[in-house]
Amino acid sequence: MSNFGFGKSIDLRFEDAIERVTEKLADEGFGVLTTIDVQATLKAKLDKDMRPYRILGACNPVLAHQAITAVPDIGLLLPCNVLVRQEEDGRVRVDFMDPASVLGLVDDERVEPLADQVRAKLEKVLEAL
Repeated sequence: MSNFGFGKSIDLRFEDAIERVTEKLADEGFGVLTTIDVQATLKAKLDKDMRPYRILGACNPVLAHQAITAVPDIGLLLPCNVLVRQEEDGRVRVDFMDPASVLGLVDDERVEPLADQVRAKLEKVLEAL
């Protein structure tokens, strides 16, 4: 655990974990806007092998719209990153960017309640995994 994220290891194969995380994000109103396959990119660009490592850029359009309306530059901190990676022992770990930590960089009182709402939704996703 870090001061900018939270998560846990889950008992699913990597691709099944990606599917499950995406499904549970959708249950909380998030869509996956981007998928960054770090494993494939490092292999293609550097010929380096690594375990599966994927970053999902998740967005809840309603809350994102509210945040952007309040602080137009907040897009620099969006979307919420969700990291799915395979650990050395073969288990899969899912971690969520802590929106309260990241959005705490914004000096605007309208953003804090939004960050709390996003974190609560992401915590529900984590619990459902």
